[in-house]
Amino acid sequence: MSYFKHHVFICCNQRTNGDPSCNDHGATAMFDYAKARVAELKLNQPGMVRINKAGCLGRCLSGPVMVVYPEAVWYQFVDQEDIDEIITSHLDKGVPVDRLRI
Repeated sequence: MSYFKHHVFICCNQRTNGDPSCNDHGATAMFDYAKARVAELKLNQPGMVRINKAGCLGRCLSGPVMVVYPEAVWYQFVDQEDIDEIITSHLDKGVPVDRLRI
């Protein structure tokens, strides 16, 4: 059994050598938004949803990205609307968002 129903890792890596990175596309701001939104919806209770900041997840060209465990569903997102859809559909209702999957 998993410790969390859903454990989310959002890449917030920032490369300094000019190579692409998720934080070039506002990943840290989206991490902050996702964490606040999950708390607002009270999905951050024990055993439910955990949002974590991650370093490079190795999918830099698809960034910004997140992965949701235990299902190992990878997402690319662009804005708060995408984050809201992932939270509402996948994290709350258990239905992955196919249009954002990578």
